[in-house]
Amino acid sequence: MSAAPASDLALFWAGVIALAILVYVILDGFDLGVGILFGTTRDESKRAALMRTIAPFWDGNETWLVIVGAGLFATFPAVYAVFMGAFYVPVLLLLFGLIFRGVAFEFRERAQRMRGLWDRGFFVGSVVVAFVQGAAVGAMLRGIAVHDGQYAGGSFDWLHPFALLTGAGLVCGYALLGAGWVVLKSEGALRDWARARIRPLAVLVFVVIGLAFAVVLFSDAGAVAQGQLRGRAWGQAFPLAGAAALAAAALGARARHDGWPFACTVLFFLCAYLTLGVMFWPYMVPYALTIADAAAPEPSLRFLFYGGVVVLPVIVVYTAGVYWVFRGKTAGLGDEARKRRS
Repeated sequence: MSAAPASDLALFWAGVIALAILVYVILDGFDLGVGILFGTTRDESKRAALMRTIAPFWDGNETWLVIVGAGLFATFPAVYAVFMGAFYVPVLLLLFGLIFRGVAFEFRERAQRMRGLWDRGFFVGSVVVAFVQGAAVGAMLRGIAVHDGQYAGGSFDWLHPFALLTGAGLVCGYALLGAGWVVLKSEGALRDWARARIRPLAVLVFVVIGLAFAVVLFSDAGAVAQGQLRGRAWGQAFPLAGAAALAAAALGARARHDGWPFACTVLFFLCAYLTLGVMFWPYMVPYALTIADAAAPEPSLRFLFYGGVVVLPVIVVYTAGVYWVFRGKTAGLGDEARKRRS
């Protein structure tokens, strides 16, 4: 592979894709988390209220996943080709999960006889989407087999104990993020119900991370040691800060703060993401293709740049506008809780 440094345009597009992934994980993460929590209660009033907390946001959140996919295809086609080859099955499962979630969200209110099916579909779709995203991250941490710019492994190489644990960890992490979101957006009984789940979920995330580290230490240390974290001591501040943020989320729930658990969980995800960045840089496909290796030709990057500087700000403004319009508590949830108590 080429040893030449990445161009400014390649770094720009790598930054755009990295930022889009982070925004997607946080924004779609909380609504996937609400979907996961949705399946843990059979109370119809709670299920309806949970869906109302994400109703104005969920479909717009997935826009960022489209940006990631389209951006990779256009600006880093080698990465797109390797990623699709390595994770063809997880990507299919992710698409099926997203489709089923979207259909279930709309149909459950209009199909009384089949509401149970759509409720299960919404929950299972949320779990599947979260799990395959986490499993893909775990598989990338172990490295991806690439030969002559092409994926050189099998369709199920991603099925490894470490990747399965990272998949389970992301399910728990998204559920924690969703619980923080529900506390932030609701009042009364629903807020208390979600708050009571924050501490157990934070502990569960700690446990799953610990199990994943155990797998690394005892059976997979060589694969994961390819990362750059050990040689960049300053980067070790990020996982430590993430652990502190996770503990703070649990303490915030105990102190009955509405915004603190969600903010701390977002900080935890940010720290985890920065840890991955430290481990992977400058690779786009760990540990085979760098940004310079994988970038499209400069004329293509330049052409896409002119479109990006127009389209991307519009998406940012739209997203910010939606969250501004629907800021504060979700209307009606606190009223319903007070009616049930009276």
